[in-house]
Amino acid sequence: MNVSSQPASIDYSKARRSITRRDPILGDVIRSHGRCGLIDAQHTDPFQALVHAIVSQQLSTKAAATIAGRVDTLLGGLPTPARVRAVSDGQLRTAGLSGQKVAYLRDLCRRLDDGSLRLDVLNDMSDEAVIEALTSVKGIGRWTAEMFLIFRLHRPDVLPVGDLGIVKAIKTVYGLRTLPTPERMLRLGEAWRPYRSVASWYLWASLKNTTKK
Repeated sequence: MNVSSQPASIDYSKARRSITRRDPILGDVIRSHGRCGLIDAQHTDPFQALVHAIVSQQLSTKAAATIAGRVDTLLGGLPTPARVRAVSDGQLRTAGLSGQKVAYLRDLCRRLDDGSLRLDVLNDMSDEAVIEALTSVKGIGRWTAEMFLIFRLHRPDVLPVGDLGIVKAIKTVYGLRTLPTPERMLRLGEAWRPYRSVASWYLWASLKNTTKK
């Protein structure tokens, strides 16, 4: 199975200008942080990206990186469906995965094997179609699918309203008294179209000014 299709490209300079012109408040954040870090985001192998997304659920960044490294080592350096099938549940558990996450990996591989999920055609699908395809896998929710769209497929116009970092950043940047609802976030995000992924990155970046992360 060929899963090496290339992610979409974004004109980041144009995106910054567009967002700044239409939203001066977020424009101030953009000017303070400079170039968009999505430029440097790795175009990770899609299967490895999904494996790491499952591994990292409910873990700190450090713990997730440690366990992902163990899993990669167990699977010969680069996870593939065949390599996952070749190891036992016990070996995956020894690498640090819970029984539930092992079951999620098995379901992912099963769907790839039976063709109900095809990673090689995701680039040709709409954002919502990609989300629908990925969330058919046990353990992959909308947030994980949206992160895949932003960081693997480099889709330009994704706004993850369920991301707590984005929620907190919007509250701070816009001086809101309470955390914004998804509906309010979507209304704000209309000014960022068609570059809501870029706006999201700058909102994440703004958190560095107010947290120790």
